[in-house]
Amino acid sequence: MNIKSLLLGSAAALAVVSGAQAADAIVAAEPEPVEYVRVCDAYGTGYFYIPGTETCLKIEGYIRFQVDWSAGDIADNGGGEDWSARTRGQVAFTAKSDTEYGPLTGVIVYQANFRPNGVANSQDDQNDTVIDEAYIDIAGFRVGKFVNWWDNDFSGETEVINNNTNFNAIRYQYDSGDFYAGIAVEELTRTGLGNDNGGNNVGIDAAVGGKFGAISWELLAGYDLDRADGAVRGIIYADIGPGTFGLAGVYASGPSDYYDNGEWAIAAQYAVKATDKFTITPAVQYTDNIDIDADEDFDGGSEWRAGVTLDYEIVENLTTKVTVNYISQDHDNGDEDEDGVTGFFRLQRSF
Repeated sequence: MNIKSLLLGSAAALAVVSGAQAADAIVAAEPEPVEYVRVCDAYGTGYFYIPGTETCLKIEGYIRFQVDWSAGDIADNGGGEDWSARTRGQVAFTAKSDTEYGPLTGVIVYQANFRPNGVANSQDDQNDTVIDEAYIDIAGFRVGKFVNWWDNDFSGETEVINNNTNFNAIRYQYDSGDFYAGIAVEELTRTGLGNDNGGNNVGIDAAVGGKFGAISWELLAGYDLDRADGAVRGIIYADIGPGTFGLAGVYASGPSDYYDNGEWAIAAQYAVKATDKFTITPAVQYTDNIDIDADEDFDGGSEWRAGVTLDYEIVENLTTKVTVNYISQDHDNGDEDEDGVTGFFRLQRSF
């Protein structure tokens, strides 16, 4: 009887322990599939596939700190400060995917700027965030807001051979690598010019350019349909000795968004790469007929510019730029002649 009781008790205890273990058992969940970011090398460095899609994305930008300064009556700021600092942050998103018509590209560039206005205790500091560019590109066609061919000026910071360069536009460009040609319809902004003549603010812009050997060139023209005025610009670059020589000429039939700095101008620069990290770029420019009368026509005067720009790469993705320019203006419209020195120091971290 004692043996029977002992066996029954052991069986009951074993059953209780087994049941407790069954109740406490943990079943591990199946791991969810994780799709890691994949590198996309079809369009160059920096692209990656957006998870779950065949679209490649690239994110890049820069942070820039700059101090501008001036001396002389050419830029006296109306009696205000002779220097000012500004900070900019810019980020660009570029998306690309393959189609039967070639790569489909979308670009969005956000830019934030901050610059105090130089007035003590003022609340009107220039703090703005803008869409610098936003456009769609496919099969040579581009629509949206973007910089045009006029933005392709010299690498130095002395010359003035363009005006406004960023518009809402529709354009087509053929590009074979060594040769390109294109035409665009642009919505002009008339910045710096009067707006009392109405109109539709339509401009036609066209460019042709290319390269052969050590020489590259570009010829472009812009025409304001409302004003019936336009401008033509030509640039040629040539690798000579330790640097690259650049020569540019501009002619404008009248002030417009494409060019309003004078009736004609000629500029030259020579960018010398002193070391792998250090570039020296002296430049000079002469502009004729810089005065603008009440009818917004060129009305005499002239300007000389001469200066030098220094570019130095401190470390990878961190660069500095310094420029100093002498400017002299002679006026025929009764304004006093002016001269002075301007320049800036810039520090930029790119990514």
